[in-house]
Amino acid sequence: MTTQTPVSMPIEAPSRARLDAATLYRDGIVAGVLGALTIALWFLLVDALSGRPLWTPSVLGSVLFRRGSSLEALETLPVSVEMVLMFTWVHVLVFVGLGGIVARLVDQAERHPNVGFGVLLLFVVFQFAFIAAATVFAAPVLRVLSSWSILVANLLAAAAMAGYFRWRHPHLRVSP
Repeated sequence: MTTQTPVSMPIEAPSRARLDAATLYRDGIVAGVLGALTIALWFLLVDALSGRPLWTPSVLGSVLFRRGSSLEALETLPVSVEMVLMFTWVHVLVFVGLGGIVARLVDQAERHPNVGFGVLLLFVVFQFAFIAAATVFAAPVLRVLSSWSILVANLLAAAAMAGYFRWRHPHLRVSP
């Protein structure tokens, strides 16, 4: 009588491409969370100094989820924890998506140094487009929130994300 032993399949080591993709996803998630956290902390500081903590995400959540039903009364809008949480969730998801895109662009720039200048130029164009779109489509919100505080928040988030990518990619060189 013969005994059969179970056949074991060899365990494959993860491929280099899968490891690279996992690293890109991780870098994008971490950078996105850092960017969102930086903006959240900035507006928490700005709101706390004005005596209304969490007011900015509450206003933005109300505008986003309540379809602008109370745009004329934004200045007197009370803080809603529900709106703060809903807006924060969407804000983090958007920044994680942006972090993923930036992670891919940084990966390309690391492989091809000439792409790096294009990435920097894209950042400048994106910042300008964001401010222009906010001015056109969210004028009532900008009457309540300072456009300078929004610009500072975006620049701080970009600096936090750039610092993280600089730390993760110390050999990255940008050639014009």
